[in-house]
Amino acid sequence: MTAGQGSAPVDAINAAGVRAAYFVSDSTGVTAETLGNALLVNFPGIRFRRHTIPFVDTPEGARAVVGDIDRDAAAGLAPLVFTTVKQAPLRDILASANAVTIDLLAGHLTELEEALGTTASEQLGQYHGVTDTERYFDRMRAIEFAIEHDDGQSSRALDKADVVIVAPSRCGKTPTTMYLAMQYGLLVANYPLTDDDFPADGLPRAIARYARRCFGLTSTPLRLSQVRHERRPSSRYASLEQCTLELRRAESLYRRSGVPFLNSATKSVEEMSAVIMQTMKLRA
Repeated sequence: MTAGQGSAPVDAINAAGVRAAYFVSDSTGVTAETLGNALLVNFPGIRFRRHTIPFVDTPEGARAVVGDIDRDAAAGLAPLVFTTVKQAPLRDILASANAVTIDLLAGHLTELEEALGTTASEQLGQYHGVTDTERYFDRMRAIEFAIEHDDGQSSRALDKADVVIVAPSRCGKTPTTMYLAMQYGLLVANYPLTDDDFPADGLPRAIARYARRCFGLTSTPLRLSQVRHERRPSSRYASLEQCTLELRRAESLYRRSGVPFLNSATKSVEEMSAVIMQTMKLRA
């Protein structure tokens, strides 16, 4: 980690408590954004104004980014800059910004060079070679599968699903489904538990035969009620009584059916995805 000259201290954060976060890359920015956000998620009490800036591969481009960062610093946003830029001259330019610069490659490339007995290439776009192209298409197929099978819309090819996420409405099914598809290329479907699914001895007919692939989500009644009020204010759907009933029924169903589950109320999508992958023994 390096800090540019005159780096904005923590006490320079603006009154609203917002900080600027830049993800800067000489390629697509996916790596910088993914790794940077994985670090930022550990600070849920701070709000970040995020900027992903890809293809910074010239000194002029790097200086333009520094200008944007410095303007945010002057506005009191105390910028953080996450970079995966490989060329040392460009890294030096970025490090001159009035920000805390976190080089996500620093140290690691040196360690790999020593371990492999060779020097790392500075050719741009090395993160996205043939192997990554295959992974890209796997993820695109996974996203298409997730969209088709969102909210129980389709049962076609459900036997190909790596996992079926089951939960009452607004417990985090869709965001978790899309994250697993986009980040890991997993085939994920999700199914909403509604009043029509109860009372029942087991899982709904549409997913009953895939019980071993199911994973449940739950929440707390208060949190679920708050989330639902944003969608349908002052409705029975959002009432604390209805939320309590649905969550109680869902947890009972999971236990009777042997479906593992977790409470999503205080967990990020990244955390939930990690638990699901570990519990279901899934590999990307």
